[in-house]
Amino acid sequence: MSLTAGVVAVQGDVEEHAAAIERAAAAHGHEISVHEIRDSGIVPDCDLLAMPGGESTTISRLLHSEGIAPEIRAHVAAGKPLLATCAGLIVASSDAGDDRVEELGVLDVSVERNAFGRQKDSFEAPLEVAGLDKPYPAVFIRAPAIETVGDADVLASWDDRPVAVRDGPVVGTSFHPELTADSRIHGLAFFENEAAAVPSLEERN
Repeated sequence: MSLTAGVVAVQGDVEEHAAAIERAAAAHGHEISVHEIRDSGIVPDCDLLAMPGGESTTISRLLHSEGIAPEIRAHVAAGKPLLATCAGLIVASSDAGDDRVEELGVLDVSVERNAFGRQKDSFEAPLEVAGLDKPYPAVFIRAPAIETVGDADVLASWDDRPVAVRDGPVVGTSFHPELTADSRIHGLAFFENEAAAVPSLEERN
């Protein structure tokens, strides 16, 4: 029996995240099936979740209107891993700095939206990430920055600002790890996080 992954598919790079999850799972010796999540009722069956970027106010509104938000909170409360990227990080945070965003509050950070500029200011940077043995080619597009860090651990910074954090089973990044062939961030979030509960294949069988 394979593990089950879910990609929140209300906005963002859904197919790219799914492909990155599949590559990371294969690199760690896991079989996996990936499902797109647009409605409630799917998250409870998932062993791991990814929440892509997009527009944070729209993502927040759809997660709550479709009944997905409480399921994501329950997923994290059960110790299952969540990777939240770019706008996903904003929605997962405890303080989005925007009253239009109803945060999930599963990542103890506050954020500043578009802190690294607009679309035209997109860039790639070699990040030193805790737990990775060589720099990660991070792609920043309308990226938020992490303003304050509560109980979360900083995994990477750029320009003296945190851009990757881990809070128990949740990993949040300001950048888009799905937009590179390097799946190490997905591996770090899902299969190398001792605080997250991902069952082994032996446990599932």
